[in-house]
Amino acid sequence: MILEEIPDQGIRLRAPEHDEGGAMWEVARATGTLDLNSSYLYMLLARDFADTCVVAERQGKVVGFASGYRRPRHPEVIFLWQVGIHPDHQGQGLGKRLIAAFLRQPGADRASMLETTIAPDNEASRALFQAMARELETDCRVSPCFAPEDFPEPGHAAEELFTIGPYRPDALNRLAP
Repeated sequence: MILEEIPDQGIRLRAPEHDEGGAMWEVARATGTLDLNSSYLYMLLARDFADTCVVAERQGKVVGFASGYRRPRHPEVIFLWQVGIHPDHQGQGLGKRLIAAFLRQPGADRASMLETTIAPDNEASRALFQAMARELETDCRVSPCFAPEDFPEPGHAAEELFTIGPYRPDALNRLAP
């Protein structure tokens, strides 16, 4: 099912097919900035969490994705885990459109809060999520989530929790399609 077409870029936004996890991993790797998880994890996301993931496809190739999940003990929260865009397609507003499509996916139905974590020095992501809160006409709260010492590997930056909401379902209509 196509969630959105972006004709001027030749891009379609849609749920991933079960076998597109490897392509999502390739995009994550190409960014050079995302925490790169195992390809197996992206394969599971595409297969088991397609209702809370979106891919951007251009000429049959995955060039971006958004992945997340519904928090089991907090069904009002949809957690956006990663947004990855191939460097050739960055800076064209695709991130915002991926997030908007992510919030329209069946797995986000009836959610009223969006959460994500962002490193303190990631100004672009911080600005993107603050803009999303403005478009949804709601609050964006930032609080500590994981400290560097919480991570088993040395050198990992802190992750701050961004909580956007509550938003009303009709607020999604204001997001750029």
